[in-house]
Amino acid sequence: MTQLPWWDPSCLATAMARHFGEEGLVWLDGDGSQLGQRALLAAAPQRQLRCCGLPGQPGSADPFEALEEIQQNRNGIWLGWLAYEAGAWMEPGRHWQKPDMATLWAGCYGVVVQLDLQHQQLWLSGEGPQRQALEALIRSGPDLSEAAVAQMGVAIDQWHWHTTISEFERQVATVQAWIGAGDLFQANLTACAEHNLTVKSGALQLYQRLRRRCPAPFGGVMVASNAEAVLSASPERFLSCDAAGNVETRPIKGTRPRHQDPDLDAAAAAELVSSPKDRAENVMIVDLLRNDLGRVCTTGSIEVPQLVGLESYAQVHHLTSVVSGKLRPDQNPVALLRACWPGGSITGAPKISACSHLNQLEPVARGPYCGSFFRFNVDGSFDSNLLIRSVMLRDKRLRIHGGCGIVADSNPEQEAAELGWKIQPLLAALS
Repeated sequence: MTQLPWWDPSCLATAMARHFGEEGLVWLDGDGSQLGQRALLAAAPQRQLRCCGLPGQPGSADPFEALEEIQQNRNGIWLGWLAYEAGAWMEPGRHWQKPDMATLWAGCYGVVVQLDLQHQQLWLSGEGPQRQALEALIRSGPDLSEAAVAQMGVAIDQWHWHTTISEFERQVATVQAWIGAGDLFQANLTACAEHNLTVKSGALQLYQRLRRRCPAPFGGVMVASNAEAVLSASPERFLSCDAAGNVETRPIKGTRPRHQDPDLDAAAAAELVSSPKDRAENVMIVDLLRNDLGRVCTTGSIEVPQLVGLESYAQVHHLTSVVSGKLRPDQNPVALLRACWPGGSITGAPKISACSHLNQLEPVARGPYCGSFFRFNVDGSFDSNLLIRSVMLRDKRLRIHGGCGIVADSNPEQEAAELGWKIQPLLAALS
């Protein structure tokens, strides 16, 4: 690993896209906080893997088998995304819709740039034919002009909503009826909007707009080589596993908007912390994830070092818990993903019943939304986020989703308002 002169990551991402091309570019970003201290940039993958479709469909392929290949052949750092509907390969049935984007996309990178955003330090690591070119680019010094961003955005009223506010409120009531009937305890109901771009805006340019307004510890952008990209301002880690097998997950449940007035902001945070409904929802998902980790972790190793803690971000306050464990010697990060997929905080409890019921209400497949960005390192360690607060780009079509956890005492109007707190900052960032 070689330390090189500091670049602003946005400027460096722009320079790398110009030099190596935007296709295959990966930027795992952070917000400079303790959780979001590190960032990573990579371009021009040596190899790519792509899986599409659902089981039994022509041309479909099992994404978890591809991940096992990645796990066994770590000849570089593998970076990619796994879509929500990958769950169909473990729980076949009428729980899933066919996504219009890759179920799995991943690239293998021999050379990556790693950045410490707090201390403004930069390192180049790995070996391969592009190392010399990338090192020369970095040593040439950054262009001090501001990184290019899309000059034209999408007006907020130009988005087409697949589910209206009134329809969402009715769907909340439907979920509550299922809960009352004993089918569910909790479910994460989502809605989405789309827009067809009429101006040329690359995924990187759009992400640079997004990160300015919505910085997040587990954000980033990935640009596949077939006109597909995912942009994320996610505050949520899904699963991490270090080389020694220490596992962590950080489920988020409970949200309130931030306010510019300090007194209003503090009051919103205090109300969230003291909300019985939000605490119960969070604890329910903690129990689900303890169960999931128990499938692959050593008996007695699972702990909850943080239960329903307050975390504040640029646009919202959240309640976050931390669950940890120790992976059994006969298990690996792919087995960990299988055991926990899809994430409990974006499905519900019981998990597969929640997936099945939600599929009856949500009009389009989630795709990468509620899936994950992941990173398989050469040393065997692994990290991933949950793709909430995320935007999908396919050809020139943008799609954005948001979701809310519904429990028995949810208020449909308040849940619809929470959906707005989560999605509005993303729409504004792209407008």
